[in-house]
Amino acid sequence: MAITAAASRLGVSAFKDSSLVELRSTSSLEDIKIAIDAVYRQVLGNDHLMNSERLTSAESLLRDRSISLREFVRAVAKSELYKEKFFYNNYHPRTIELNFKHLLGRAVYDESEIVQHLDIYQNEGFEADIDSYIDSDEYVENFGDNIVPYYRGFSTQRGQKTVGFTRMFQLYKGYANSDRAQSNTGSPRLTYDLARNLPTPILSASRGKVLKGKEATEREGLYRLRTTQRATGKAPQLRRTINEYVVPYERLSLTLRQLNQKGCQILSITNA
Repeated sequence: MAITAAASRLGVSAFKDSSLVELRSTSSLEDIKIAIDAVYRQVLGNDHLMNSERLTSAESLLRDRSISLREFVRAVAKSELYKEKFFYNNYHPRTIELNFKHLLGRAVYDESEIVQHLDIYQNEGFEADIDSYIDSDEYVENFGDNIVPYYRGFSTQRGQKTVGFTRMFQLYKGYANSDRAQSNTGSPRLTYDLARNLPTPILSASRGKVLKGKEATEREGLYRLRTTQRATGKAPQLRRTINEYVVPYERLSLTLRQLNQKGCQILSITNA
């Protein structure tokens, strides 16, 4: 796995010589246990897991080979445990950032991916949105049915965008850290850079020091949100009204959450 020379400063050296966790037809029960623990660690963002929180039924199905490793990943991502950790108390763009990190092993590339998953959630629901990651060509090509998702954003691979490498450091805060132990946990990390299509500065995972790129204090400006009200129930939406909101950067995440709660579909986020 190719890693930047400054790995020790960035906090990713633990991934340098790491190997994939994969289940094969000859895997032992101990191998399955290792894979289960790896799935929990990846999908739950390295958060502490109590024995009472384990998905014992899904674990049993995997041990009996009644489900594939990919289906076990799906079960964890759709669980009430996952929702409590990363959905209920987060701004929705933050949840999408974490879904990309946990399920596809990378950061969001651009604003269109946020809009796409907001649209799936608003029109089809949480579980359909989780399925859209796990059933995607990207997931199947990289992990298939038997590989535990891992952080691909730290390596150079076919199909990876360079911007994903720098964005990943806004989501990753060190091998010993968890996604719920970071400051300002519920707020999205990439809103500003995605809205302006800017590269993201690389930060030291241990100290938060900017290694290159612009300082966060330089972020400013107004954003124009174009929204529409999604159809309710099974009734077709015959006429669509477009609304626009102009908000400062510091209120962007709050406004996105409020619009989402009102059932609005975000069409675009641009500079005002």
